[in-house]
Amino acid sequence: MIIKAKLLPRPIFMAAARLLMWFLKKRFNKMVIHDVPLQNNSSYLLMCNHLSFWDGFWACYLAYQAIYPKQKLNGFYFMILKKQLQKNLWMRYFGGFSIVPHSKTYIESLSYTAEILSKPGNLVIMFPQGNLESQYVRHIEIKDGICKLLPMVKGKCQLLWSSNLTEYFESLKPSVYFHMLDCGNHDDFNFEAFKIKVNQHHQQAIKNQFRFTEEPIN
Repeated sequence: MIIKAKLLPRPIFMAAARLLMWFLKKRFNKMVIHDVPLQNNSSYLLMCNHLSFWDGFWACYLAYQAIYPKQKLNGFYFMILKKQLQKNLWMRYFGGFSIVPHSKTYIESLSYTAEILSKPGNLVIMFPQGNLESQYVRHIEIKDGICKLLPMVKGKCQLLWSSNLTEYFESLKPSVYFHMLDCGNHDDFNFEAFKIKVNQHHQQAIKNQFRFTEEPIN
């Protein structure tokens, strides 16, 4: 049985979100978003690379700063491993719901995700790598769970990717850079094309991010 989200009343949720925005701006030197156009009357599946403990908080920041001001969000949700959610049940009140890969409840979790994404104005955060990896990996391996999820979604759902990268440069605090990518709608989704597009974008984001001397090709 999956653990479903149980959102707090909207005023309390938004107050907590504003507090989180304040904390992140204090904790990090800069948080720079390279955003993309958003579709109207849609739900949004926001996917990011999975590189640190901060990923969920950064994704919340990105949603609040880059999506919420442009499109009204009715619900905010994120997928989390069941064993982690059981240790932190408070997360379900902020949109957390459980998934256990390769289990009997796996399809149930995907069906619940599809139900959320079938309602315009809802946003779901996912980390399709499935595992923590360095931000410097040149190839992102994406799990195929999204192929099972998207055919179950009804209505319009915009797919968004963000390659999140950090740098210190001249500051004692790290800066976070969000390189967003519009991956189209769920109804014309092609998994192989999606993987190529994400990896090309991620490699270009790394190249754009770094202050470096052009490396000679051997």
